[in-house]
Amino acid sequence: MLSVSATRPLTFKISLPSPAFSLRTHMESTPRTHFTSASHSPQTNPDTSDGFTITLQEWQGWGAVSPLPAKVVEIVKDLKLLEKTTEVQMSFSGHRGKLEGDFGMQENKKHRATYQALGDSEKKLQFFSARQIACRLLGSRGYLCQKCWLPLEEDCMCSKVKPSSLWRGIRFWLYMHPKDFLRQNNTGKLLWQVLGVESATLCLYGIAEDEEIMWNACKIAGKDKVFCLYPNKNVATKSVQDAVCQEISADPECNTTMANEYKPLNFILIDGTWSNSAAMFNRLKEKTKSVWGVEDLPCISLSAGVSTMHKLRPQPSWDRTCTAAAAIGLLSELQVLPHFSSYGLDKQNEALENAVDVLLEALTARRLRMGRSITRRLRHSSNIC
Repeated sequence: MLSVSATRPLTFKISLPSPAFSLRTHMESTPRTHFTSASHSPQTNPDTSDGFTITLQEWQGWGAVSPLPAKVVEIVKDLKLLEKTTEVQMSFSGHRGKLEGDFGMQENKKHRATYQALGDSEKKLQFFSARQIACRLLGSRGYLCQKCWLPLEEDCMCSKVKPSSLWRGIRFWLYMHPKDFLRQNNTGKLLWQVLGVESATLCLYGIAEDEEIMWNACKIAGKDKVFCLYPNKNVATKSVQDAVCQEISADPECNTTMANEYKPLNFILIDGTWSNSAAMFNRLKEKTKSVWGVEDLPCISLSAGVSTMHKLRPQPSWDRTCTAAAAIGLLSELQVLPHFSSYGLDKQNEALENAVDVLLEALTARRLRMGRSITRRLRHSSNIC
């Protein structure tokens, strides 16, 4: 998620079968076929024979680095218990993240009552996030590839994505909304698929274990080395050059620090729809205040033009772009700065661009195979900010 100003265009090497192309911003859905929990046979999780148990191996296989979230485990157990007591089999819709049928109706009543009974807003958020993730884990098991989040037998693109190690002085945090977790056209997943989980780390919004890892790393780095790529309309955003060079100038040991790859610059990318991003950013500000005593989380804007990523995931206005394009734009701008020119960021930039091409081609081919149109009117309004 990012706001950009149109001064320098981003280019992507993409060959499309149609000049007008767009894909849904929601998780790719197939015809409304139902899948039961018993029908999923995970590839590499031997301890899931009951169709419910989520192991640490499986959890981290989806891109996470955190311990298995306790709240997710609790909700998975509740779903198992509900299926047993109601004697109604759990089933998922085509996009694998939503419970349907009789079980879905009963679970919907139960989880809404549970949510309303939680008086604390923090507990409500944790419950909401854990439930979204638990349903996606169970519904996608044995169907989606754990690496690329595309249908394993038909559309897996992993063999076409080439990894590229990022300089350790930079670390991305993918602060992802639960509704974007395992979404097939999500682009944030490309960052850790290309750069690795140590350079691009998933942090799920509302999951305590994930957020603790991110904020512990930010505390160690220090407030001056933490930036958010998000348009904060209440506080003036800084350019990449102004934000990073100001931090370098203010720290006389910064050049030595960078050379020693110590205390990296941490860039938080909000990965979710624009309607969800405001609450996510507010949570970041609240945590910033609890850690450092001020809400001032430095926000960066990029000097980049309209990218072809609008075709993959239409944005509410032309000055906004998707997560992968934001990372590409940031690396591109860092590369031209003297302090960063020797770290080969252009190689990672190119690798991410290629991964975007591969994802776009895979999703295009899927829609064509399903007999669905690959054209869609782009959502654009200059009044949305």
